[in-house]
Amino acid sequence: MPEPIAIDWYDVPRLYDVVFDVGTAQEADFLEAAAQKYGTSDGRRVLEPACGTGRLVAELARRGWTARGFDRNRNMLAYARKRLATTGVRASLAVGDMARFEVARPFDLAHCLVSTFKYLLDEDSARSHLECVARALRPGGIYVLGLHLTDYGRMVDERERWVEQRGGSTVTSDMHVGPPDRRTRLEPVRNRLTEKSARVERHYESRWDFRTYSAREVEALIRSV
Repeated sequence: MPEPIAIDWYDVPRLYDVVFDVGTAQEADFLEAAAQKYGTSDGRRVLEPACGTGRLVAELARRGWTARGFDRNRNMLAYARKRLATTGVRASLAVGDMARFEVARPFDLAHCLVSTFKYLLDEDSARSHLECVARALRPGGIYVLGLHLTDYGRMVDERERWVEQRGGSTVTSDMHVGPPDRRTRLEPVRNRLTEKSARVERHYESRWDFRTYSAREVEALIRSV
């Protein structure tokens, strides 16, 4: 097997999208159900910080929501804009930092899933993000935040593996999360993306740290805002 190319996996949005797009409709179903059950606002304006390839922006816009997303990775945004242009769905996309942002008009629903929140590596950034979201929501609006909780007793790697196909290519995502450090509140992450087709085989590797959260740490952070 050839050596993997070291790259930020957000810089290969086409492959990233193959892996994560499969559950988009179900995630949108969940977000709409949560807004209906727990929200008290009747509006249909939705905000997605760190929107990535725009899969949920496009899906919710297709369902009649006024959707806005932002991301700091321009490759992801370019892919998201192409998706909107291809599908003919209208939504708003922009470059933005999830720890520091403002909106012109309030939203009824905001969401940040697949542990993206854990890229905010310190308490100040995490709190700033939640404060920005709180200001962006109208009274009765809700925020849906999805992240993996941390088992501080774990001494071995956790592994998550997805295999998906699109257009004659098979994309495999193999993610390893190393043991967490309770002192630094960080855990090392390594992801390997493999693309295979009849004509090509490519391997990419990304490494980064996630911030760790027990249920108690999440609750304490939310209370602090």
